[in-house]
Amino acid sequence: MNLRLTPVPLVPELSLHLAPDGAGLFDGTGGTYSTDVPPPFWAFAWAGGRALARHVLDHPELVAGRTVLDVAAGGGVAAIAAARAGAAAVRAVDRDPAAVAAIGRNAAANGVAVTAAAADVGDLTVAEDVVLAGDVFYDRTTADRMRVFLRGAARAGAIVLVGDPGRGFFPAGLFTEVARYDVPVPPALEETRSLRTAVWRA
Repeated sequence: MNLRLTPVPLVPELSLHLAPDGAGLFDGTGGTYSTDVPPPFWAFAWAGGRALARHVLDHPELVAGRTVLDVAAGGGVAAIAAARAGAAAVRAVDRDPAAVAAIGRNAAANGVAVTAAAADVGDLTVAEDVVLAGDVFYDRTTADRMRVFLRGAARAGAIVLVGDPGRGFFPAGLFTEVARYDVPVPPALEETRSLRTAVWRA
């Protein structure tokens, strides 16, 4: 996929290696989905992650001096924002090893340190003070697993912040809305040019 280092809409302080605006999620797979080769979610800055990044940059006290975990991090926009906002240490995890490589490239491009690893939420132990999750409720199976993980993190004492643009499987009853943003998005991905996206706290 032809990636370009691009300032992130809504979060122009950060630049990520992203697919061009007209690209679709399955362009590099011939238009088909295969469980053997995950689509390159990491090549796009999804609305939930960008809203989280904006919120963290605008409210650095949420992460400053604290340890942060970004789950299902994709290209790492929320993790990079946390590092830029003064987090003591940032760990970003994603199931896709290609996402881990993307996080490394993107963190380097922004001059911040983020530890990235391939991992599934079912295998994670949360030792961090803050957990970030952007756009993780896009299908039922993933949403169910994320709900269990995030509830466990909150019960363990972590600050849990979720960015979500109204995906169909978001469990609103578990969270309290703390902010809302109009996030510009590529029509090729979302069939609209803007998504009203909330940041929620467990």
